[in-house]
Order: sequence, then C-alpha cells, then structure tokens
Amino acid sequence: MVKLVKILIGLAAAFLLFVVVNDYVQDYRNAYDEEYTSTYSAPGEEVSIEIPEDSSAKEVAEILHKNGLIRFERAFVKRLQESKFRGKLQAGTFTLRKGMNTLEMMEIMSKEDENSKVVKQLVIPEGYTIDMIADKCQEEGICSRADFINAIKSVTSNDFKYLDDVPSGANVRYKLEGYMFPATYDITKNTKAIDLVNMMLNAFNLYYTDELNSLALERGMNSFEVLTVASMIEREAKIDTERPKIASVIYNRINAEMLLQIDSTILYPMTEGRYDIPKLSTDDLAYSSPYNTYVSSGYPVGPICNPGLACIKAALEPEETNFLYYHIVDEEKGEHVFSETYEEHESTITDDGDGQ
Repeated sequence: MVKLVKILIGLAAAFLLFVVVNDYVQDYRNAYDEEYTSTYSAPGEEVSIEIPEDSSAKEVAEILHKNGLIRFERAFVKRLQESKFRGKLQAGTFTLRKGMNTLEMMEIMSKEDENSKVVKQLVIPEGYTIDMIADKCQEEGICSRADFINAIKSVTSNDFKYLDDVPSGANVRYKLEGYMFPATYDITKNTKAIDLVNMMLNAFNLYYTDELNSLALERGMNSFEVLTVASMIEREAKIDTERPKIASVIYNRINAEMLLQIDSTILYPMTEGRYDIPKLSTDDLAYSSPYNTYVSSGYPVGPICNPGLACIKAALEPEETNFLYYHIVDEEKGEHVFSETYEEHESTITDDGDGQ
C-alpha cells in the first residue's frame, strides 16, 4: 500500500513538472512567434544603437538583444532573411524604441544614416605637408585650417605608440609631419578634423608594416628617421626608378660626412611647408633653419613632407651605388643624371640647371 502511494505521488509530481515545463515551453514558443510575426507597435523607451560597418545579421541581432530591443536573436535573423530588408541593413547610428516590432526596426536600419554617408573624397598626394593638407581641407570645406592644425597638435604618443620615435624636444614644425599618410579618404558629414588626422595616422600604421619596421631596425633607424629620409626622396624624385638612387646619394653623403645640400630642406621652412617658391637664390642657401642641409650637417631636424610608400621603401632599400651627386636634366620629366665625383657632376651642369 505504501509503495503504491509513493508511486502515485511520483506520478503526480512528474505530471505537475510536465505541466510546468509544457507551459514554459508554450509561453516561450508563443513569445518567440509573437516577436517573429508581430506587426504591433507599442510605446516605449528610445534607445540609440551603433551598427558597425560590415556587420552580419547575427551581429545586428546581438546588438539589439544587448540593448533590450529584442528577446530572440534567432527570430530577428529569420524574419530579416524572409523580409524585403534582407541585405539592406546599413551601418550607422540609429534611434529605435522598445515596443517596436522587428519589421519597424529593420525599416529604420535600412535607411542610410545621412550623417554617416560619404559626401566627398579627400585626395592627399604624396609629398604634401601638414600645411598643404590643412589648406586643402579648408578649400574643400571639410574643416578650417586652424581646426586641422589644432587637431594635429592635440595628438600624443599615447594615441599612437610609434610617435614615441619622435625625439623629445625635437625642433620641428609639427611632430606628426611625415606620419600623415598620403591616400584617398572618405569624408562624411560627421567627419571632424581630429577624425581625419586619426584616419591618416591609422593608414600609416597599416602601411608601415612589421616587415618595414624590421628593415628599419636592421639599418639602425626608427620610423621618424626613415620618414625624414623618405620625405627628402619624395620631394626630390619624380621617376620611380630614381628613388632608390637618390636614397643611395643621401646615405653615401652622410657616410662621407658631406653636407646633404638638398634644396627642399630650405624650401620647407622658408615657405612654411607650402613649397610655393620654384627655385632658391644663392642668398637663400644660408637660410637659418635646423632643416637647412646646406648649413647643418647630417639629416634635417625632421621630415619635410609626408612621403608615400614607394619613397619609404626606397629609404629602407636604397640602391647600392657610389653616387655622391645628382643633377636634373629634364625638368618636365624630373629626370636626373647621377655622378660619383664632383668633376663629373660639374660637367653635367648646364646654365639653367641646379646640381646636388
């Protein structure tokens, strides 16, 4: 009898557990189906969410769930795949509301955020200086020159570790000169001066790879020194094949303890980074500046422009030559002739030319 009672109690408990579990599963299924199919919209708290570029449907669902906008990520993904909004969700910042049905959310997130839409592209050529970039930003209505320069001055090595390579107390126009990587940048309504500066520094970080850094270390150089050399190559060379040759002349003259005597190291400070004087006079050669390699031995105090990748590579992998001089022979093409001796160099100079 006692055994029978225990069996009946066990069966009753099992039945009650079944009922509870069944009710829970049914409630869960009903809630899932409701979120999956509902077109009802209720008032609720507004929530701002950020959808990053190239987010998958699953990642969007995770963001919505984390912000308390949906309960069932799988229901959202399934409904999205079956809806007209499939493949149309945009990146950007969106304001949604708790109580919205998921179709309403999809519709809002399918509309491109106007403030995140690319409105123009800013092209920064190789060899541009910070001052030239600032002027271009103002001319194209992206930001004022003053805002760009202030943004440049606000960046520290805490933001980008490679800026530790800039010598403490370096007497340079801008500590970021050389690091503003020349490229094409997307500009949106939201783009501020500091955003643009960060984009350029991130681009440098992307292109100045560990492999290039290893080559620099093999030469006993850091990024600041590499960019200083590369910037001179950028301002001197127009022909791809001449870049490694000009690099060799720079290193050969340094090793021979000769003055570099590169005109652009005077033009940079003299024109305040604009290079808007075509040629130097004899008097200009004595221009007082730590950049002037006609009067100061060694390299200029820092980069004299922002070089492109080709010139950075030339600075790291110069051609092996004995050249100590070069001279332009075709202004239009930018073609140079290279010489090992001063006598040979002098014989190539014409009346309207300038030598190195």
